[in-house]
Amino acid sequence: MSAPSPRFKSIAITGASRGLGAAMAEEFASSGVSLFLSARDMDKLNKVADLCRAKGANVHLTALDVRSKDQSAQWIETINRIAPLDLVIANAGISAGTGGNESGVMSSESPDQVENIFAVNFHGALNTISPAIEAMSKRGKGHIAMTASLAGFRGIAGAPAYCASKAALKTYGEGLRGQLAPAGIDVSVICPGFVETDMTAVNGFKMPFLMKAAKAAKIIRSGLERKKGRIAFPLPMLFGVWLLTTLPDALVHRLTLNAPAKPAQK
Repeated sequence: MSAPSPRFKSIAITGASRGLGAAMAEEFASSGVSLFLSARDMDKLNKVADLCRAKGANVHLTALDVRSKDQSAQWIETINRIAPLDLVIANAGISAGTGGNESGVMSSESPDQVENIFAVNFHGALNTISPAIEAMSKRGKGHIAMTASLAGFRGIAGAPAYCASKAALKTYGEGLRGQLAPAGIDVSVICPGFVETDMTAVNGFKMPFLMKAAKAAKIIRSGLERKKGRIAFPLPMLFGVWLLTTLPDALVHRLTLNAPAKPAQK
């Protein structure tokens, strides 16, 4: 018996050189699938491509900085000429730690850090999905996915800009889902908890329910294939962040005031 035809045959993923992006690329890789992978680190992206090609996928690589609106639009336009997109996953993201000063007291994120986090995590996602939406609307079908985070459910002292950028992406995606439904376009917001990636590897604190990237990618693929609007996991941590949004703000403030700071990344 032949293997079933994949639902998504033309897939674009940003931030695909490592972590969750790389894991999703490998998860979707199979015969009959065209993967369009982008990142800034081409050496690592080539290694991901080799793994995907070994599974039978047709892989196209592009060096891309999602902060560039023009680069992103050109990338999506090129993809659609080769194989009209079924699925685009705006996954590129960064974090920057608040760090601490010499006395050990947490210091604030610099304005440059905050601006860069939003430039990549939020505006970079918009730069990716906007041209894809335009192309999908003309065909009357397609699927848009954005990697937000459970961190977007509540601002935490350890990483306020990261939380805020993911909250903006989550809320935008939820609204976009209803807006694009009449055009035949599905929208999914991906909200993982802690996943084993380079980004979390620098954390010097215990991360509850830490999950392997490959397992997270399987959960995401299952959710996308079922057209889920919100793909949030793991469930115990989802319940925890939901609870934080229901408790009195003064109580949550006291509970999270001493949240561990994320180390500054280079």
